[in-house]
Amino acid sequence: MRVLHTADWHLGQHFLTGQERLTEQQLFLDWLLTAVQTYGVDALVIAGDVFDTTSPSHAAQELYYTFLVRMQATSCRDIVVVGGNHDSPSLLNASRQLLRQLRIHVVGGVPTDPGEQIISLPGLAVAAVPFLRDRDIRLAVAGETPDERQLRIRESIAGHYAALADHDALRRLREQDRPVLATGHLYAAGGEAREGAERDVHIGGLGLVGAEHFPAAFDYVALGHLHRPQVVGGRAHIRYSGSPVPLSFTEADDRQQVLLLDFAGAGTPPVITPLPVPVSRRLQRFHGSLEEVEREIIAYDNSAFPLVAWADVLVQSDETPGEVQTRVKAALNLQKGQLLAPRGVRHQRVTEVVDLAAAMAPLQMLSDLTVEEVFARRVAGLPPERAAALTSTFGELRQLLSEADPAAWGGQE
Repeated sequence: MRVLHTADWHLGQHFLTGQERLTEQQLFLDWLLTAVQTYGVDALVIAGDVFDTTSPSHAAQELYYTFLVRMQATSCRDIVVVGGNHDSPSLLNASRQLLRQLRIHVVGGVPTDPGEQIISLPGLAVAAVPFLRDRDIRLAVAGETPDERQLRIRESIAGHYAALADHDALRRLREQDRPVLATGHLYAAGGEAREGAERDVHIGGLGLVGAEHFPAAFDYVALGHLHRPQVVGGRAHIRYSGSPVPLSFTEADDRQQVLLLDFAGAGTPPVITPLPVPVSRRLQRFHGSLEEVEREIIAYDNSAFPLVAWADVLVQSDETPGEVQTRVKAALNLQKGQLLAPRGVRHQRVTEVVDLAAAMAPLQMLSDLTVEEVFARRVAGLPPERAAALTSTFGELRQLLSEADPAAWGGQE
């Protein structure tokens, strides 16, 4: 039985200032179809975050459904899709009855009947566990300490997997010498998260779930959520496949891959072969002095990639902002059609500028300020319309309190 494990497609993602990723994602799906056929894959497992938002665009949904239809012409007999924290369970499940006729098994969220998470494939049993939301694993317990709460969450997640491992349907499949693959979309202890959405862990104690919490009945655990490919707890059969398209500049140097699994029988971990995914768009960082950034941009070679590279440019220099912008933009213009800086050129001074007037000003104590002055300073950084609305509301509130208690808020006796 040959299975391909992938996750974290994030179809429809908009990058930084709104750039679409659909072209890159289409190229990945084209490659994936070819890989499925080339390697004779029997089943495809997608471990969550099919889409980037719970309300994906029509274009992103079309990409997903078109891919599923095209897969019908390959050697792949079955597809298993579980929801991630970015996915809408109801959206994924809306088409599950129809997709089941095409041997596409969708578990968008935790079903009422646990047995619906046990999927029988030719030569393989799947415990299809989607992202576990609060309502799936816990209820609030009054008076518990943070440590008690974390322990209960961890035990609830472990209990969810233990219950599936002991489910009669799964036991029967194992007795037929079927290997068992379990899925998960979570943040396992020891996993390396990148900056941004991956760190929003969702259920406070998910990082406490370790390799030891996955039952021995599982011959392989296909995980999603962390975008860097990695093994959990030193156990080779518990893995994150990683995202097939780099989703941020922090992921630019990660290995984009999917995992090919060859199962021999129950009780034996599969042979695991990483398949590198071709990167169609390079995310390139240019950080350093003005001279370094300028030189590296001019020397950059994008010939290995079919799409224009996106650059993250940060200049650390005491040059004036105008000088930095002029010189870096001139370098970028030399790479026009090969390199684009989506969020412009960021400038960071090396030497901190001291405001002498502010530094020499006498220190003001809170007691020296009026109530109005304190409030004005608190809203000073807000948009003018917002600051004006809050100031007006604050004035009305103060007036009401003053009328209720004339001695308070500076009122007169």
